[in-house]
Amino acid sequence: MANPQVKQSERKCTVRLAKATDIPQVIAIDTENTGLSKAEYWEDLFERYNNRSIDTDDDTQPKSVKRYRFFLVACDGDKVLGFIIGEVRAWEFGSPPCGWIFAVGVRNNIRQGGVGHVLLEALNDRFRKAGVNKVRTMLARDDTLIMSFFRSQGMMAGPFIQFEKDL
Repeated sequence: MANPQVKQSERKCTVRLAKATDIPQVIAIDTENTGLSKAEYWEDLFERYNNRSIDTDDDTQPKSVKRYRFFLVACDGDKVLGFIIGEVRAWEFGSPPCGWIFAVGVRNNIRQGGVGHVLLEALNDRFRKAGVNKVRTMLARDDTLIMSFFRSQGMMAGPFIQFEKDL
């Protein structure tokens, strides 16, 4: 539930690349949001997305494919308020390079306070610097909360249809 006393313009936070010390808070936010604890999953994502040979605080100049992967956190001091993860993907099913968002989460008690918006804009800025001009995501049809968030940020249904099959 959103905190009605916190308006979008009032939430102050800093967005930066995630650090190893942030992962327990990311896990806690995701567990709070989903009801599932997936510590190994988040630790693996951190390793894949932030294991870089250059300074982890410098993500301004992408230099390789790894540099087009972003695991960002919004912080107020040492407290992680939310996170977003995305990457640039190229030529999947004929699509030119575009940004893909595949995880976003904000602490329940500060939702609708602007943290998700700040995170999405920070990720979009990195996508633009990587040379792409479109961003995509995929979500469950019944996840009305996240669907409403993405729609409020100007996103809409795209040209692709997802298929799946039980194995």
